[in-house]
Amino acid sequence: MLIIGIAGGTGSGKTTVVNQILNEIPENEVAVISQDSYYKETHELSYEERTKINFDHPNSIDFELLVAHLKQLKSGNIVNQPVYSFVTHDRTKDEVVTHPTKVLIIEGILIFNNLELRDLCDIKIFVHADTDERLIRRLKRDIQERGRDLHEVLNRYQNTLKPMHLQFIEPTKNFADMIIPNDRYNTVAVDIVRTVIREKLAKQ
Repeated sequence: MLIIGIAGGTGSGKTTVVNQILNEIPENEVAVISQDSYYKETHELSYEERTKINFDHPNSIDFELLVAHLKQLKSGNIVNQPVYSFVTHDRTKDEVVTHPTKVLIIEGILIFNNLELRDLCDIKIFVHADTDERLIRRLKRDIQERGRDLHEVLNRYQNTLKPMHLQFIEPTKNFADMIIPNDRYNTVAVDIVRTVIREKLAKQ
């Protein structure tokens, strides 16, 4: 199994890069796991308490479960991914059955913060985008898809997201094998990634 890690700040365009890569790989040969599915359970907290959680800090991620699932998939076993709701700020009772594949993409803002997870990645990619562009994308997504209001998004950006990005996300560029600037449609970088994938798959 070839494991590709794709990190980068919120709104950097990680999903766009993932989709560009997926376009060239047969559907049955690739699976995608999002770090967002592995936010820790918060059943014991009230909704008000959950809204105050710093979701941009590595401590908010259940890395132990995420690493365990990656190892199980790499060993050829099926796993049940948790499902996280950004509306309730908690895991739901649902699960996603995930089968082992030739290529596994793991994406998320904090995935390079965990040494064990980094070591599992055969290719590590960091997607970079301008700060203003990332904020605009975050605003659109959180308001349209996650039911947030403008004040809430800006407040979270200023008080947690921006300082956490500078402390925990931006420095992980140093762990990347490749940095993709996503201020535009970067076909060259994505083509290089596809070539590496094809070569590694040919050797399997």
